[in-house]
Amino acid sequence: MGSDFRRWDELIPDTLGLIFKNLPLREVLTVIPRVCKSWGRAVMGPYCWLEIDIDEWSRNRKPEIVDRMLQLLIGRSCGSPRKLCVSGLSGDESTLFIANHAKSLQTLRLPRSEINDSIVEKVAGRLSTITVLDLSYCINIGAQALEAIGRHCKFLTSLRRIMHPLEVINKLSQDDEALAIAKTMPRLKQLEIAYLLVVGPVVVDCYDMNGWDNCSDYSSSSGYLAWDFVAGDMDDDYGDEMLDDFWEDEHPMEDVEMWFYDDVNACR
Repeated sequence: MGSDFRRWDELIPDTLGLIFKNLPLREVLTVIPRVCKSWGRAVMGPYCWLEIDIDEWSRNRKPEIVDRMLQLLIGRSCGSPRKLCVSGLSGDESTLFIANHAKSLQTLRLPRSEINDSIVEKVAGRLSTITVLDLSYCINIGAQALEAIGRHCKFLTSLRRIMHPLEVINKLSQDDEALAIAKTMPRLKQLEIAYLLVVGPVVVDCYDMNGWDNCSDYSSSSGYLAWDFVAGDMDDDYGDEMLDDFWEDEHPMEDVEMWFYDDVNACR
């Protein structure tokens, strides 16, 4: 009976990759390579890194540590990751690195990142394969970035743009973001926004209209969506931990799924 089962060290790399991706990042990088040569080769190759999710790991790391990890993992993927999730991306260089070395991305999640309109406009054309995008808590981007994404990422079906109420409370209006989404992202099936100074019907009306040329630039009835919150009840998601290394086809409106939150706990 034993001969009917393949030994673990004889499994092909893509099978090992499917198994190892369920393990903690630290174990994959430091423990698995020491088990046997075939496992070490699998970890060094692209099969383990087709999906790179270091969102939770990166939240309390220094930007330079996160940058080094990104370069390591994207390098091991041979430029072929389909999914990348990282929190707090530090700036232009990291964004350029992703755009230049991960051109097959389908899912990109960059919450709490320091990206800006200028860099997004520069790299959007190199990220045209993206279908799922998360730009939550990215306070330095606005309508320009969203419009660039909409123009170049033609297959985008899911957009998440959650903000923290205290970061946007002084803004006069963000109708321009709503209009950029409505005018340039006709394939969206899932739109998740919270704590932006926009009026929901602007987006809805633009989707209901087959031709969007008649949309007004700003809505006279703009208002905050769900602004009942108590600042003292908010949890700080970030610690001050400082580490020296890693381990210290257009769709009709009825097909579009949208969330507008009325609870501060929705910000996560």
